[in-house]
Amino acid sequence: MLTEKIAQEIVRETMNRLNRNINIMDHTGTIIASGDPARVNQIHEGASDVIRTKMPLLITTDNQEQYKGARPGINLPIQFQDQIIGVIGITGRPEEILEFGELVKMITEMMINQSFLASQIEWKQRIKELIFEELVKSEPNDDAVEQRLNLLHVKLKSPFQVSLIQIKENPLPNQELIQKMEELLDAQHMLVGFFKVNRLFILTSATPEQALKRKLEMVGAFLQHVGIQFHIGLGAPVTEQRNIWRSRDEAKLALLLGDRKQRVTAYADIEILALIDRMDPDMKQKYVKRLFAHLTPKFIDTAEAFFANNLSITDTAKSLFIHRNTLLYRLAKIKELTGYDPQLFKDAVSLQIAVWIHQNRTSTEE
Repeated sequence: MLTEKIAQEIVRETMNRLNRNINIMDHTGTIIASGDPARVNQIHEGASDVIRTKMPLLITTDNQEQYKGARPGINLPIQFQDQIIGVIGITGRPEEILEFGELVKMITEMMINQSFLASQIEWKQRIKELIFEELVKSEPNDDAVEQRLNLLHVKLKSPFQVSLIQIKENPLPNQELIQKMEELLDAQHMLVGFFKVNRLFILTSATPEQALKRKLEMVGAFLQHVGIQFHIGLGAPVTEQRNIWRSRDEAKLALLLGDRKQRVTAYADIEILALIDRMDPDMKQKYVKRLFAHLTPKFIDTAEAFFANNLSITDTAKSLFIHRNTLLYRLAKIKELTGYDPQLFKDAVSLQIAVWIHQNRTSTEE
């Protein structure tokens, strides 16, 4: 637990405050960090004595000769979880440094404990991410997943559901962001972590979909509050653990095809778009070219707004800031140029599909 990196940090931070030389020795009495680099990797005989006796040692001019290479000062045992893991030495006249020696020891032990806790959190987080990576494989190793879940004392229960969050410019430390999201989701049977640099995953289990959507809205409100741009894609729930990859893939499609104006896009909201997305690209482009060959961007935008407003003349005219008669003229022109009437359900479906393909192509090009 007492690594050279931690020891060097302790020496640097302590010396800046005390303006005295500090030595950190490991459990063998070897100096692993010092304000005097020449002493690193040497055996500190005074520290060896402290480790053997488990007692502090004062080295003065009177007993200095008993400890080869030692200088006057105090040497205090460093304890972690009731074990002596090293020694901290402060160079100087013992009577001058005794008063703050215990304080330095306490600060040192606190830094080691904090480093340990941080490493434990990092270790647990990496386990979560490894579990998710395994679960979304087409043929996951169930034994490996179960072993890792047991390490975390986490139990996943059906149904399972994956959410993916695409973020930009995260101002928070990754672990702080994850912990906050776990608090908001308030779920015991779940995993949260980073799937890619700017993409987080949430794997929930034993959680009703409507309850999950409400919690995701809370997560979205928090992300917006801290200034993180985001979009959440929610896959459909699955009952079998081996099908979690399907929910992940659906969440990816929800991110790709969903309306970025919405905080959360569920796969069910874009399922027809997903079906269109799987169509042959050449077939899709041929279809759009045939329907929109004679339409200008203005007419395509008009059709898009008309469908977005559920074929409402009044609402569409308002959203486009045009007169009702102007909209009716444009709709008539679309019928004339395409052969499909936007105001008839059957024709509107054909035009809507063309609009979706056009939108997806435009967003991909951008």
